[in-house]
Amino acid sequence: MRQGRRSFLNWFLATSVGAFLASMLYPVGRYLVPPATAESSVATVTLEIPPDEIKPNSGQIFKFGSRPGIVLRTPAGELRAFSAVCTHLGCTVQYRPDLEQIWCACHNGHYDLNGINIAGPPPRPVTRYTVNGRGDSIVVSRSVSA
Repeated sequence: MRQGRRSFLNWFLATSVGAFLASMLYPVGRYLVPPATAESSVATVTLEIPPDEIKPNSGQIFKFGSRPGIVLRTPAGELRAFSAVCTHLGCTVQYRPDLEQIWCACHNGHYDLNGINIAGPPPRPVTRYTVNGRGDSIVVSRSVSA
């Protein structure tokens, strides 16, 4: 009888330790591995924003299908548009005029004005969109090369 009780206690302790380790490692693993993100099916969006409303060295978030996008005007005056989803963990990025960079506040990720990741944890550039000013609106579409 004593051997049965001892083996049960050993099994119970091993199972408890295994469950404890799994409950600790699972959230850490989910934090370290970026979630898979689905692409939006929208190909073109027309923003009812006059192109001259976006001043040099400023940016604005917009909705590109089900995901956020960001349209900005560089300090030199060129309109550019990107996906506003950080490539690290999917946070929404913003334009920082003081740094002249696209910035993710979640983990201090930085992208240059071409969307290239230059600092922080983002593993790849943000998706660049084609942007054109047409009259009193801005048309943003997926790039053919993207």
